Amino acid sequence: MAQTRTVETVEELRALVGEELGVGDWFEITQERVDAFADVTGDHQFIHVDPERAAATPLGGTVAHGFLTLSLLPLLRREWDGVKVDLHPKMAINYGLNRVRFISPVRVGKRIRLRTRVVALEEVDPNVHQMISQQTIEIEGAERPAMVAESIGRLYL
Repeated sequence: MAQTRTVETVEELRALVGEELGVGDWFEITQERVDAFADVTGDHQFIHVDPERAAATPLGGTVAHGFLTLSLLPLLRREWDGVKVDLHPKMAINYGLNRVRFISPVRVGKRIRLRTRVVALEEVDPNVHQMISQQTIEIEGAERPAMVAESIGRLYL
């Protein structure tokens, strides 16, 4: 997907508060990815790793861990139609998260994508700007999202 425009100054970014930054490509959740996440985290609950047992639950099959869905934010925002933020920072860091909610389970085999909106931008120190953005992970064909969260990032200019 191509970027539709680039912002290169704090003022341009501040003007986007309340606006959508972009929508990412669809990404399929595979059983292999879910199993690998289970191995890394030690969370082998059957609803994630046992397709036969999970099929007998109201979920109808295995589902991604909520924290797996959350952990995919960096991957899901790599390619999107939308704004490219290119302020040329000395560094940019993940400062944390607010209001993380796992709304709907993501069944293995489903595709998800990220939609991002700028909530706030403030200068917290000279040349350090904190951006809060609303992250919504959508499930293809579903009315309700898989996850919503506010991510907090800091840009050191």
